[in-house]
Amino acid sequence: MAAFEAAFPFEETNDQKQAIEQVLDDLRSTQPMDRVVCGDVGFGKTEVALRAAFGAVQDGRQVAVLVPTTLLAQQHHQTFSDRFADWPVNIEVLSRFRGGQQSKAILEGLQRGTVDIVIGTHKLLGADVRFKDLGLVVIDEEHRFGVRHKERLKSLRAEVDVLTLTATPIPRTLNMALGGIRDLSLITTPPQARLAIKTFVSEWNDALIREACLREIKRGGQVYFVHNAIQSIEKVASRLRKLVPEASVRVGHGQMRERDLEQVMLDFYHRRFNVLLCTTIIESGIDVPTANTIIIDRADRLGLAQLHQLRGRVGRSHHRAYAYLLTPPQAALTADAEKRLQAIESLEDLGAGFTLATHDLEIRGAGELLGDEQSGQIQEIGFALYMELLERAVEALKTGKETDLEAPLEHGPVIELGVPALLPEDYMPDVHMRLIQYKRIASAEDSAALRELQVEMIDRFGLLPDPAKTLFEIAELRVRAAPIGIRKIDANSAGGKIAFSENTAVDPLALVKLVQSDARLFSLDGPDKLRFRIPSASDEERLAAVESVLKRLRPSP
Repeated sequence: MAAFEAAFPFEETNDQKQAIEQVLDDLRSTQPMDRVVCGDVGFGKTEVALRAAFGAVQDGRQVAVLVPTTLLAQQHHQTFSDRFADWPVNIEVLSRFRGGQQSKAILEGLQRGTVDIVIGTHKLLGADVRFKDLGLVVIDEEHRFGVRHKERLKSLRAEVDVLTLTATPIPRTLNMALGGIRDLSLITTPPQARLAIKTFVSEWNDALIREACLREIKRGGQVYFVHNAIQSIEKVASRLRKLVPEASVRVGHGQMRERDLEQVMLDFYHRRFNVLLCTTIIESGIDVPTANTIIIDRADRLGLAQLHQLRGRVGRSHHRAYAYLLTPPQAALTADAEKRLQAIESLEDLGAGFTLATHDLEIRGAGELLGDEQSGQIQEIGFALYMELLERAVEALKTGKETDLEAPLEHGPVIELGVPALLPEDYMPDVHMRLIQYKRIASAEDSAALRELQVEMIDRFGLLPDPAKTLFEIAELRVRAAPIGIRKIDANSAGGKIAFSENTAVDPLALVKLVQSDARLFSLDGPDKLRFRIPSASDEERLAAVESVLKRLRPSP
């Protein structure tokens, strides 16, 4: 493994090292791996897969690499063959570029165990594909596969390690990773000397397109022009040739004969022409360092992940790259298309893929976890409650407990002091904003989180009015009361009572001593309630009284 690692021609980034370590740890573990490696386009995810594949092959197991397009299969085959050149490893490709006889020989080799690594498109999911001893499945660009494809792979998962690579995980995968159902590794550090891609959203403009193409050609570079409609692609080609006569334009799309398409791509790679007019076939993994301008026609019709992937085809060297997203007039855009374009234009920093995926999760919803429904039933119960239920189930499974789905959700102690505790309308006029802040205050897990929230609120909206201060003080009481197992605190001007939960941390002996120490102030009210008689003339005194009782109940460390 050390010799294989030493042959890597680049310096690993810290994130990349960490992702490789996590993947190798998963491979050593007795539990099957199910890890998502999320890293931006060109950030070195393939090297993570290569190290994992090397580990599996050294262990005598077979590796299947599933990719979405024939072109990417060819490119991966080249990369894998180069990296494994010094090792006795048999690597094959299953795609439409392979003839019938070749494919049959590869399938037999997989069954006999003479093929160690197979790289393939959807053909790998066919019923006729059988392995002798499959140990690792790598899914590259997982957002390009439907849920049914992944369900087919899931049937292997009981004993197979699964490594998923993506720049923009689909909402369902991201949701599972954030919920703790799948492991997640992030690669967010860009390679050295990499520059962010300048992104512009504009309507079709002849002058802009001509200027963009000429700028790239004059600096010795190449241009991608993406037009995702085969029936009108030749019309666009003649328009481009008239617009930029200095350019040499060729067309590439998925309905061409395999050999012709392969030849066009090779010619573009070897810089025999400088403008490639194509469909989204270039979306996955095509790596041409000299192509640093991309123009995407009708960008409003493409998904967020697609746009991010297409934009990632440029800027793969140290040159500044440009992406132009051409759209119809704003009035003709759908609301979701507008959100997608805003998200992609605003996030042009390197490593924005994960952030874009979270925007996608917000725009599209999370999908069903266990079935193949993409929209899911979240709207029935709301995202926050759904996440809470999911978190509770995952936590129970991690600790080895049985999850009680009928048990009510715990929201911490109920505190009723009869004092005004709210965010006043004149302090924060927007209802939606107030609801968000209430949710954040209620979800704060400790005093430090509450203090940070308070500082942020003062910074954004000004000094806190008295009712808002009281709201934070009551939240502080809740944070302190929760760990010692208090269910409810009721208080008024004459005193109040504290109700304990079944599994309270308060020592019964300490409780009896407290009552005996001052029978005028404290008394027990049934088996699970403490009554206190501390009069308070003001709201501050009442809060102070409750705080002093809590202090006396807190178990000594």
